[in-house]
Amino acid sequence: MSLDWIYYAISWILLAWHGAWDAIGVPDAAVIGTNWAWILAIVFLVVTVRVILFPVFVKQIKSQRAMQALQPQVKALQEKHKGDRETLQKEMMELYRKEKANPLMGCLPMFLQIPVFLGLFHVLRRLDPANGGKTLYGWTVGQFESASAAKLFTAPIAGKFGSTADELARLGANGTTVKVIAGILVLIMMGTTYLTSRQMILKTGWAEDPQQRMIQKLMLYGIPLSLLISGAIFPIGVIIYWVTNNLFTLGQQQWVLRKFPPPATATSKPGASPRNPVQPVKTGGLLGRAKPAPQAPAKPAAPKVAGPKPGAKPANPKKGRPAKRQG
Repeated sequence: MSLDWIYYAISWILLAWHGAWDAIGVPDAAVIGTNWAWILAIVFLVVTVRVILFPVFVKQIKSQRAMQALQPQVKALQEKHKGDRETLQKEMMELYRKEKANPLMGCLPMFLQIPVFLGLFHVLRRLDPANGGKTLYGWTVGQFESASAAKLFTAPIAGKFGSTADELARLGANGTTVKVIAGILVLIMMGTTYLTSRQMILKTGWAEDPQQRMIQKLMLYGIPLSLLISGAIFPIGVIIYWVTNNLFTLGQQQWVLRKFPPPATATSKPGASPRNPVQPVKTGGLLGRAKPAPQAPAKPAAPKVAGPKPGAKPANPKKGRPAKRQG
């Protein structure tokens, strides 16, 4: 199946944002070794995609809440069918179908972004001055040449850590500079990828279902480690997209998790119980911040009776009573 429609869509969004930043006065020439109009075009490509996928992201959070609510029933099924994996899987699928919970919904936003990532990867790989198809996917010759010369701190956005000497020569780039900038961005990409997964797991808790827990561990450790190798073939512009996407995800998750707080039974480690009782999640107020609870009116304190001062004559308790008559 041809992916040209994705390449045209990604190119159109990039060119539209580049034109917008150019129109408001962001210089197309390099400032501090950086062509900011193209860098901002990549950043706002992320914003455009994430705004479109925001409803899917909310569904992902709700699906994870539904899966967590089913954990007691999942655990009961695991105890009931211990040693019978086939029956256990069948019963769990029936439970998910009955309760309309989808275990795969948690990965849906990531899967939907894969075509965007691949499209940007393909478009940026084409930004080679020796490329003959400069007007492909709706680009003009001027736009193509401007983008192929675009740099981040003197490292071209089409360059990558593993660029060959010939590629670097065509891009007019210094190999050491490209490796340093790309290497730093790959480390940032790995760190922010880990943080996005960790934030979600800490807020929602580890799943009781072994299959779900395995997916959580893969997202927490496997994907960031894989980027150490695959990051060498990513153009710098793609890494900028990935890092921006991670930062957007961190902010978006924080906002959504405040609006849809996790159940109070979530734990931070698999199979562990919290040391302290889980506090109720704060809700209400701006972006989910807690509103102060109304305080009950305090009961008036009983008046204190002052004791006699030292050296004072004792008070006559009979004062005020009628005097006894003398016989």
